[in-house]
Amino acid sequence: MKLKNITTVVFAGLFGFLALAQENGAKYEQEIEALIKKMTVKEKVGQMAQITLDVIGKGNDRYTSFEPLQLDEKEVKKALGDYHIGSVLNTANNRALPKEKWYEIIKEIQDFSINKTRLGIPNIYGVDEIHGATYTAGATMFPQQIAQGAARNPALTKQGAAITAYETRASNIPWSFSPVLDLALDPRFSRMWESFGEDPYLCSVLGVAAINGYEGDDNNISNPTKVAVSLKHFLGYHATISGKDRTPSYIPEDALREYHLPAFEAAIAAGAHTIMINSGIINGVPVHANYELLTTLLKEELGFKGLVVTDWADIENLHRRDRVAATDKEAIMLAINAGIDMSMIPYNYEVFCDGLVELVNEGKVKESRLDDAVRRILKVKYELGLFETPNTNYKDYPEFGSKTHEKASYEMAAEAITLLKNDSGILPLKKGTKVLVVGPNANSMRTLNGAWTYSWQGEKTPEFAAQYNTILEAVQNENGKENTTFVEGVAYKDGGSYYEEEKKDFDKAIEEAKNAEVILLCLGENTYTEKPGDLNDLYLSDYQTELALELAKTGKPVVLILNEGRPRIISKFERETKAIVQAYLPGNFGGDALADIIFGDVNPSGKLPYTYPRYPNATISYIHKPSEEQKKAEGVYNYEADYNPQFRFGDGLSYTTFEFSALKLSSKNIKKGENVEVSVVVKNTGKREGKEVVELYTSDLYASSVTPDVKRLRRFQKITLKRGESKTVKFTLNPKDMSYFGREGNEILEAGEFEVMIDNLTSKFKLTL
Repeated sequence: MKLKNITTVVFAGLFGFLALAQENGAKYEQEIEALIKKMTVKEKVGQMAQITLDVIGKGNDRYTSFEPLQLDEKEVKKALGDYHIGSVLNTANNRALPKEKWYEIIKEIQDFSINKTRLGIPNIYGVDEIHGATYTAGATMFPQQIAQGAARNPALTKQGAAITAYETRASNIPWSFSPVLDLALDPRFSRMWESFGEDPYLCSVLGVAAINGYEGDDNNISNPTKVAVSLKHFLGYHATISGKDRTPSYIPEDALREYHLPAFEAAIAAGAHTIMINSGIINGVPVHANYELLTTLLKEELGFKGLVVTDWADIENLHRRDRVAATDKEAIMLAINAGIDMSMIPYNYEVFCDGLVELVNEGKVKESRLDDAVRRILKVKYELGLFETPNTNYKDYPEFGSKTHEKASYEMAAEAITLLKNDSGILPLKKGTKVLVVGPNANSMRTLNGAWTYSWQGEKTPEFAAQYNTILEAVQNENGKENTTFVEGVAYKDGGSYYEEEKKDFDKAIEEAKNAEVILLCLGENTYTEKPGDLNDLYLSDYQTELALELAKTGKPVVLILNEGRPRIISKFERETKAIVQAYLPGNFGGDALADIIFGDVNPSGKLPYTYPRYPNATISYIHKPSEEQKKAEGVYNYEADYNPQFRFGDGLSYTTFEFSALKLSSKNIKKGENVEVSVVVKNTGKREGKEVVELYTSDLYASSVTPDVKRLRRFQKITLKRGESKTVKFTLNPKDMSYFGREGNEILEAGEFEVMIDNLTSKFKLTL
């Protein structure tokens, strides 16, 4: 009887919540439609415009502001009053601000928008908060998304996003341009590290986890601890032919739907409120001018009801870079008619606003298209609660930058860092070992965090992160300063591009190595993102390679610590190392987590979220066709270019060992529409507790329309096992896991044989239709 009463109360509460949500939704719709009817064309266009903060900051021009930052009343009146600009983004002078300053500045913007404009529509402020509250001093910086992909722990990704949302709202910012759902398919690409990895399923699972953290499980973004997300970058942004940012892609319909669409589709189904568009070109058409992608696919087929925003100045780029429009005005027409709702202008807003008003008056853009865009924009503003509570005050967020939040960042870094090689069990080291810490990444908070950290390219990180521990400082804390020697050997040039390096005490590093028991060689990359991060040589730099080879000649064991945003090739010296640890971009607590792994306080459990190539001309993802694995024919050819990466997707060692056994399927004969239940027993056969990622792959052995992939990740689960403990892990495969997309973009489910793989175990089943 009690259970029945509780159930009744729960369902009554649920129905009451749903009824209230429907009532609020209907209220919003009525208020939105009433507002749209009152708006002039110019006011509608203003809502569709977004400018960067420097435009309205006091300064000599629109591109920089005086310090300390203050708003320019004249420029505010012109932009927000005369032009009715509805959104502002970014920080000023490419620099993080204290949360108190964010509150002051955004409150001024809101006060003007609400109290000094005819309709009193609040502004919506957006910032790229991609691994923490990026542009807020004192905020908690988490590992970048590529490291989160290595952690393979959706609960930690959700927790990190929730903390980021909390600290973003503590900064009076309600909108974050995150998460990135592009696939990290190409190690040449400068934004690879902003992705969760190269696999569509992995990106889908972690993308949804991030959305649930940012927006809440119920997507109630009026909650003052939640933000509206912006999915990035729809669609196929990372799949460039050249491997360089904002360059053309050629993606057939089957590949677009098979690989690039799933994470966005899952995120839209999870309730994401806004989406940002790919800055590049697909099949010759700039995505910002592609009606088929932005309207037919995104808004109609996928049913996306939210706000579609451009990336930085990308409507201008249709004319000035991509040359599909002879004028700025024609570019505006193409983008808005294609389905863009808001233009991230970011500086010369008059061109966009005046041009779009003219286009409507000329009948080249229908006012109904403006109404649709404004409706979507106002919907997000209402759902954020900006009409009722336009500001959130930092004083109401006592957990900002707290020890609890810092602990969550540390835990994610500890689960992400990946042990790739450990010859003779050299790791973990005993505390008190005489170590030489050497390399350009050894004593740098900048490289631990990567770009989008306190500034766009991350170059200002040292100003804001001095209180955290670099790799060197964390090793000294673990091992004692008396047992730890540091020589840089190679350094990044101050003020130079990310790739500019110089030798610094190079010979001294070699001499000091002779006195050490173990060398901790910290190599990788300086910070970069977008076009500044494009490269022409995937090998790790010449100076770093020379340093590694010379240190190896001393005969002392080398532990290679990689701190990089993409897998730079190390095959010239990999054999000379005893151990390799991939740290990725682990954030402000990455040094502490790494030291704890090196000295055994933490058992590593990260798994590679991408394929680590051995050669520059061998950058094939684990998702590839059988022809990439043509083996040497007996006595005929030596296939040097066979699929042979340095490390494979999913690689990652532990300080304990795991044994997989008893792989079972619910049936070996499956009929159309049925699921397949899969189970496997995992046992910790080593000497200490550890975490293991159980990954289930499938292979469609034969397909009629397109060549099947060698294998695909379908499920994963991270488990913790004590010494000697066993667990049975269960997964369910559904018919979608057995289907694929054909050449016309149609989903195909065929009868045939499928193989299931977990670790080194395999089993097959047949599907009949």
